Formats: sequence, structure tokens, C-alpha cells
Amino acid sequence: MSESMNETTINRMLESLTPELVESFRLAIETSKWPDGRRITDAQRATCMQAVIAWEHHHLPENQRTGYIDKGDKQEGEVCESTHDDHDDHEKPVTFRH
Repeated sequence: MSESMNETTINRMLESLTPELVESFRLAIETSKWPDGRRITDAQRATCMQAVIAWEHHHLPENQRTGYIDKGDKQEGEVCESTHDDHDDHEKPVTFRH
């Protein structure tokens, strides 16, 4: 957000965003188009991303926010069981979880 935006302005913006509007911003970011088909500009994409991230920070638990990485149940200093030096030459399927 621009440096001229103060906390009051940001809070007003967050109050005006609805879950439906945030979802519309997400779709525009993903497809590079507004719902009416017009392409979004780089500046619009950046503004939408900032709005989505700010809204999520105030309304969603951490594990539901954009960019969240689940680090599992490891304790401080605990390492993974398998090493990353293992090199398998066969392909492994990718599973997407939603």
C-alpha cells in the first residue's frame, strides 16, 4: 500500500471489503482479467494482492491465508526424517490438496 495510506484509511478499506469482493480480486489475480473480461494492469494486480493479503490477515486464521506454508508438527530444531540428498530417478505423482 502506498506510504500515504494511514491506519484509518487501511481500516476503512478493510471494512468495505466483502468476502465476495475479495474472491473477485483473487480470481482477477489468477486469470489476469476482471469479471467483465478486461485485462488487469500490473498496478491493479499489485493493489488487489495487497488488499487480499490485508483482508486475510484481519479475517482469516493463519493456516487459511494466501501463502501459508504448513510446517507440520516439528518442534524447534527437529529435522525431517528423510534427507533431501535422496535422488530418485523415477517420477512421483503430485497430489493437490484443496
